[in-house]
Amino acid sequence: MRRNRQLPWLRSLVTEHRLTTDDLVWPIFVHDGTEADVPVASMPGVSRFSIDRAVEAVKEAGGLGIRAVALFPVTDPSKKTPDGDEALNPQNLVCRTLERLSRACPDMGFIADVALDPYTTHGQDGLLREGRVVNDETLAILRKQAVLQAQAGSTMVAPSDMMDGRIGAVRDALDEAQLSDVAVLAYAAKYASAYYGPFRDAVGSKGNLGKGDKRTYQMDPANSDEALREVALDLEEGADAVMVKPGQPYLDIVRRVKDTFHVPTFVYQVSGEYAMIQAAAAQGWIDGDAVLLEALLAFKRAGADAVLTYGAVRAAKLLAKSR
Repeated sequence: MRRNRQLPWLRSLVTEHRLTTDDLVWPIFVHDGTEADVPVASMPGVSRFSIDRAVEAVKEAGGLGIRAVALFPVTDPSKKTPDGDEALNPQNLVCRTLERLSRACPDMGFIADVALDPYTTHGQDGLLREGRVVNDETLAILRKQAVLQAQAGSTMVAPSDMMDGRIGAVRDALDEAQLSDVAVLAYAAKYASAYYGPFRDAVGSKGNLGKGDKRTYQMDPANSDEALREVALDLEEGADAVMVKPGQPYLDIVRRVKDTFHVPTFVYQVSGEYAMIQAAAAQGWIDGDAVLLEALLAFKRAGADAVLTYGAVRAAKLLAKSR
């Protein structure tokens, strides 16, 4: 077996999987403040961008070969309400950012998050009634939110809320609004994970959630068969692609989804995964760049077609150096 490993050209010829910038989606955070960049303490190397700075950053990412970004807002606390009304404001932060980005970077793909947690005072992804996140009433809001985002310039909407039936509701709403070309990425297998903490710091929702959790609608980390049922339902309802989230602790789910359905499969290297790599690298315990690329390649090996990673720009630069 070692004969095929002896020389760089031979290793390259027989390699089974490759990571390229075409595989990467860059999640970015935008804020409405005056500062261009606001570093996220729990995510070294990640900042919240003003709209102007986001345009510059996305142009840079495009120049490195990254083809798509996923957009997440840092909503001013004064605009948060129990029912997340700001989600339906056509001039909210996400819509204004999408309008600017789509004009400035027409060849870039923009993926908008469809969920209420950035906008609610309680930090849940849906409407809260008597202490319970309600399903169907939330769907009515998500339909409108998705349409607004698509009209603002999103080329793909990504319902991440995990309400039952939301993919069909969003697909129908887009079609009714004559936005049938807008794709739907379903966060189909999204687990109630402990790996999301730094993300909630970044968007300012951690304090809103308080002692609550999302286990009544996000998946139990112990379950894998259930993930296949979730994916099957979302595809039946009209999803164009499906997501597994988190990433590396759930490589088995990525593999099962790809082998079972043979559909475009995305995976999210979430904030906790990214932060652990950065923290260990800062201590000198690992080579952060090498581990980042290895982790991203592992997603490809497991069957992922696209990877959302906060390290997308860094990875793109490393891949350019290796060519």
